[in-house]
Amino acid sequence: MKQTICTKCILDTTSKLISFDQNGVCNFCHKFDEDAKDVLYVSDEIKRERFTKEIQRIKKLGEGKQYDCILGLSGGVDSSYLAIIAKEQGLRPLVVHFDNGWNSELAVKNIENIVSRLGFDLYTYVIDWELFKDAQKSYIKASVLDMEVPTDMLIFAVLFDIAKKYKIKTILSGYNLATEGVLPRDWSYERKFDAVNFRNIIRKHGNPKTLKKFPYLGYYRHHIYKNYYQINLVALLNHLNYKKAEVKKRLMAELDWQDYGGKHYESIWTRFYQGYILPKKFNIDKRKAHLSNLILNGELTREQALEQMKEEPYPAELQMEDKQYVCKKFGFTLPEFDALMALKEVPHAAYGQETDSPKKMKIFERISLIVLFQFFYRFKIIRRPQ
Repeated sequence: MKQTICTKCILDTTSKLISFDQNGVCNFCHKFDEDAKDVLYVSDEIKRERFTKEIQRIKKLGEGKQYDCILGLSGGVDSSYLAIIAKEQGLRPLVVHFDNGWNSELAVKNIENIVSRLGFDLYTYVIDWELFKDAQKSYIKASVLDMEVPTDMLIFAVLFDIAKKYKIKTILSGYNLATEGVLPRDWSYERKFDAVNFRNIIRKHGNPKTLKKFPYLGYYRHHIYKNYYQINLVALLNHLNYKKAEVKKRLMAELDWQDYGGKHYESIWTRFYQGYILPKKFNIDKRKAHLSNLILNGELTREQALEQMKEEPYPAELQMEDKQYVCKKFGFTLPEFDALMALKEVPHAAYGQETDSPKKMKIFERISLIVLFQFFYRFKIIRRPQ
């Protein structure tokens, strides 16, 4: 079936949520323009003012502490560039790397170069592989779309937990509208902190004991980190004129950084998931979103993007190498893995969802305050009014 494609970007009807105006421009382009009005489409003076104000706030919150922020480093473009910015601005980040067992050798080398050349302390959190393997295999067996949830949830669970441990109020986020503002909602599971969905998938398809040792997040726990401990994510890159091609050149020149050939390809699993599983099992090629972002950010022409889409997501020979490696690491035979890939997609919602409505959060917040008051009263930290 022929796909209808946007006349401005290269997103098409492989997303069920796409629609087009009378000129053939898609709703995702319009949404990007709307979001960019107060972020990207403002003067350089306003951006500098916002950036300076944010840096000053981070430093003030970090006064008297060993570190004034947490920087999650994957070795990818965004987080690596954040490291340079932090150094330039005199920030004192604790660099945290989440090692889930899928680092490419190149990613390890890039990370080592970054922390050694910039002189930052590195905190590497190594997740128990057997536990993490069980979680990832559960998502594959569940046949749900977003098999990156275990990684995405646990990264933030670890970052928030370490921030709490060191009493750090700021976590630097590599998110940026310029290169990540366009992604159809039906191409991933937006509820990355959905603890109920996470637990139910593992209970059904994995070992429930895995959950007892996992530092998973969840909306309520995130609510506590954000509102009680006052730990916040800060997207500094949104206050800069962020151009990916220029940033890569700078990383190579200053940090001897090497490119991976694709967005998030610093992880072997993510490379295989995005470049093999998504296109073959779900008919989703995320390059359409990644390249559309670059088109809308003025870094690439639509014609150049369409030309790139004629190529494989990454070399077919490497795809087969990755497939064998992934199967061996998970303990699947190739026929077993192919059978799982052939299963019909199951919606995430079929496994239940955690409620995060404003009303529920208000109730949760009130209960939390009551429990906190009782705790303080019990240990005589405060006294009831006479």
